[in-house]
Amino acid sequence: MFGTSTELPGIAPDLLVHDTAGWSSASALAGDHLDTLLDSARRRWNAQPHAAAALAWKAYTYWLALPAVLGWASARRVPLLTADNVLVHFDDQRPLITIGLRADTPVAVLPGDPITIANRPHVRVVPDEAALLAELRASLLDQHLTPLLDALHGRVRLGKRTLMGSLSSGVAYGVLRSADVLPGASAETIAQLHEALGVEDLIELVPTANGKLDVQRKTCCLAFTLPQPKVCRGCCIKS
Repeated sequence: MFGTSTELPGIAPDLLVHDTAGWSSASALAGDHLDTLLDSARRRWNAQPHAAAALAWKAYTYWLALPAVLGWASARRVPLLTADNVLVHFDDQRPLITIGLRADTPVAVLPGDPITIANRPHVRVVPDEAALLAELRASLLDQHLTPLLDALHGRVRLGKRTLMGSLSSGVAYGVLRSADVLPGASAETIAQLHEALGVEDLIELVPTANGKLDVQRKTCCLAFTLPQPKVCRGCCIKS
């Protein structure tokens, strides 16, 4: 979907992890591994604690949401990204954190999907698209990101709107960067996902000079506070 046969930074090769040695459950990010995540972000960006937390959340939520976002957009297949189904490690040099899925991670699908014929044990059939989006929200947000957000609040003063704005923009960017190979209209797909996650009012889609869509954020990831300030494309802070 990204026009490359090389590995994507931030995601395990082939997404599924069959040998879990060296990996940890993502549930540890809201507990024992939170310090590891924040320290890694602080060193990577030479950032103050609140900015390190905001940028760590931005990077993590983008790569985490991508399999569900693109699964929904391309095939109406949603891997259930609960914190227990997702694995993480910090051993790669390039990305902040690497994400993979357990090999037995359930996938929610619609009736009539061809993979239901094989009676695979980890395929979960739901009645319609509304139920499929509900599974996406429950697994990604309620059973994964919300506990992590609460843990971050316990460490640094960051508003929920700031953090959820990064999730909103990450979902939109995931769809737009794959728009050439996805079926349907990007704006409609993004709107469906945003509404399901409750982040529909945190970005706007704006036309570019070449007629495509881009993301205009309504919140800031705090990259402008770095020692070498950065104002991201689409940031709500104007130069």
